[in-house]
Amino acid sequence: MLEHGGNLHVASQQYGIAREYWLDLSTGINPQGYPVPEIPASAWHRLPEADPPLERIAASYYGAQHLLVTAGSQAAIQALPRLRQPCRVTVLGPMYAEHAHAWRQQGHQVSEIDHLPSAAMLAETDVLLVCNPNNPTARLLAPSTLLEWHQVLSEHDGWLVVDEAFMDSTPEHSLAAYSHHSGLIILRSLGKFFGLAGARVGFVLAETPLLTRMADLLGPWAVTGPSSIVAQAALADHAWQQHHRAKLLAESRQLADMLRQAGLPARKGCALFQWLKLEHAERLHVQLALQGVWTRHFPALRGVRIGLPPADGWQKLAVALKELQLQDLSD
Repeated sequence: MLEHGGNLHVASQQYGIAREYWLDLSTGINPQGYPVPEIPASAWHRLPEADPPLERIAASYYGAQHLLVTAGSQAAIQALPRLRQPCRVTVLGPMYAEHAHAWRQQGHQVSEIDHLPSAAMLAETDVLLVCNPNNPTARLLAPSTLLEWHQVLSEHDGWLVVDEAFMDSTPEHSLAAYSHHSGLIILRSLGKFFGLAGARVGFVLAETPLLTRMADLLGPWAVTGPSSIVAQAALADHAWQQHHRAKLLAESRQLADMLRQAGLPARKGCALFQWLKLEHAERLHVQLALQGVWTRHFPALRGVRIGLPPADGWQKLAVALKELQLQDLSD
């Protein structure tokens, strides 16, 4: 199992602080998620049926022609490598580690690059994996750039897989409207922007033949009845979406300003987190943890990802940042 954010049991054991006293900023999930509606009792008693209403509402929200409902992005990440024979896979890193892990597990040849691929490199690649905005570095690529890469890949039946888990606050950068093109596969989820990670609802946006193959692989009942009801409400609530897009972008700027005022180099971020790359990232992570603030430390990248606090967490973060021993971070 790979490490992920939200592992408060580890933090609690390591630092001797009870779970209820932690400010968890390690996941990049909207701390004020969508308000869950009342669930009819029948949704708990009946097996989930085929869900055209959810598919229709989701397709409208994303602006996609075709999509498949999945149990979060993770189900799709694990299924996609099983839809191709062993091939050459390139990861535009650093990115969410589950992607490369899933392709390696299925016997594919996986290599990682930390620079934008050239046309020559793409010609030697069968599958290119990209997160946009990137997790954890918040790198954001223009749709025109990604479409150029897709064109080169499509010339030899290659795939461009774009994980857009953090895209909801900046939909103008999404490739969802192009997802019916052959070899372009977009992954979306309700976990981050909507704050519904526990519902385990995701979507694959792609051409119909690929979606059919994936549906056969995943089998029936991909999403529970209660989760479907919540997802339909969230995706149809345009007023909530519009309000929270503006709110999250403003709070991300507020977080960046707070970090800079504390002497920390907040230069990269998206609506749901800020990315700090510094020589002594581990010291920052530990010093905040000693004060009950849990961040996501990436040792190999010498970086720390810090998510947005809930409304009652900003003061705790401000106090923790004020108490930082900045000299220790720069030794």
